[in-house]
Amino acid sequence: MLKAWVRQRTSVPRDVIVLGIIAFNVAVGFGVVVPVLPVFAQSFGVTNFQVAMVVSAFALMRLVTSPFCGRIADWMGERTTLAVGIFIVAISSVVAGLSTSYVMLLLSRGLGGIGSAMFSVSAMTLLLKAAPPAMRGRAAGFFQSGFLIGGMTGPAIGGLLAAISITAPFFFYAGTLAVAGTIGLLLLSKPQRSGAGTTQVAVRPMREVVADPRFQAACMSNLAQGWNNFGVRNALVPLLALMSLDRGPTQTGYAFAIAAIVQTIALAPVGKFVDQVGRKPAMIAGGILGAAVMVALPLVPSWWLFVVVLCLGGVAAAALGTAPAASVGDAAGAKSGTPVAVFSMFSDLGAIIGPLVAGFLADTVSMTAGFAVGAALLALGALVSVRMPGGVPSSPPTLATTDPSDPATGLANPEDLR
Repeated sequence: MLKAWVRQRTSVPRDVIVLGIIAFNVAVGFGVVVPVLPVFAQSFGVTNFQVAMVVSAFALMRLVTSPFCGRIADWMGERTTLAVGIFIVAISSVVAGLSTSYVMLLLSRGLGGIGSAMFSVSAMTLLLKAAPPAMRGRAAGFFQSGFLIGGMTGPAIGGLLAAISITAPFFFYAGTLAVAGTIGLLLLSKPQRSGAGTTQVAVRPMREVVADPRFQAACMSNLAQGWNNFGVRNALVPLLALMSLDRGPTQTGYAFAIAAIVQTIALAPVGKFVDQVGRKPAMIAGGILGAAVMVALPLVPSWWLFVVVLCLGGVAAAALGTAPAASVGDAAGAKSGTPVAVFSMFSDLGAIIGPLVAGFLADTVSMTAGFAVGAALLALGALVSVRMPGGVPSSPPTLATTDPSDPATGLANPEDLR
């Protein structure tokens, strides 16, 4: 009864709800570790560059591993790959907490990046497989909500744990990951064996997916999103607040939290817009609004206007977090492991290169120049999205029909598509 009520209220498939819960647990733990990781690395007496290497090792190994994750998921199955990836990150977090040297900490973070790539690619593949085309925007929004809410909760818990021990957050992270992996194994739908009554979705060749304007626009938008939202935003915005507005890390953290709340609230209506109006207008509007935000940030004259602009950036991030993911599903179909891996790589690439380029430009040219490159990428993403077909696609072709009440296909009844 409770499951039926939750599904009716959320209007998303059961597996999407499970994935959202998993995302929350993963993000809470990650948020707990983020504030203490640089401090713990610095305790080994290393340079600031070496501290940055510990932070970057995670994203770098995600990028290196992602190309293989599609094949790993095809071999092991998405559900098993997701759980194994999460447990690898959990083990790496325990090793990090037990680290007695800088090298041990660095290697543990790299191992965590491998597991993270396995989790991310398989989770997104499962998400696109569970949600029909008319629901992909809302499904992606629900999944992102889990990450955002967990990400807002984690740092507060991390501060309390750090007061006990600088390594306590790493063991807490491992615990939340163990919970997430167990949930995935127990609650996600088991893959069906081929046979009578089983849906066999037509697999689209990768060369056709790459040539699809929807996939191209999604990858470009994801590069811009990784560059700005995960890179420049974290690297330059705190410095901008300090130098231009005389606001310290605590107040900047409050501003980020407010923007994250706005983004979380925006995900539901944005996801509905993506499903009912289309991916194309959402990606164009998100790219233009995001570019305007990046141009405006270094120019705002007051703190409260700064917060408002960050909130508008949250709305743009909501659009660019849902519509491109749905577009990948539209272009590749439910069997989308390798396309999802490539799509994920663009975000990781932007998150790694973006802060370096922006920081270099801020040092050698100006802070405004650092933000301008990010704005140009967002605008380019919007421009590439113009080539996409409009509207919302219908269900992909299948080779056999399936029972609509099956949780693997996601829906209790056809009315859930409304």
